[in-house]
Amino acid sequence: MKQVLLLIATEHNKKAAKKIAISLLKKKLAACISLKDIYSIYEWEGKIEEVYEVQIIIKSKPELKNALVVFLKNKISYDIPQIIYKEFNSENKYTNWVNKSCL
Repeated sequence: MKQVLLLIATEHNKKAAKKIAISLLKKKLAACISLKDIYSIYEWEGKIEEVYEVQIIIKSKPELKNALVVFLKNKISYDIPQIIYKEFNSENKYTNWVNKSCL
């Protein structure tokens, strides 16, 4: 079984998230990006914030992790962007497709 990188980030609206997703695909840094509307509650600068955001779920090759993190840090609009990631085992045919779709 091979591994796939799953990276999750958030952006403030769908237009910005879609722009990031398309850019990632064009640069071959990701095989697939899913965008999901979410409602987040968190503390920021001493206040409880409640906001609608867009979750960006990126499927890529593990060796592209550093390039993806640098790209997202430069593109996401938040002062402190959420960028979390983990490598997961994946079914071989899916992993092969991810590997062919990325750099």
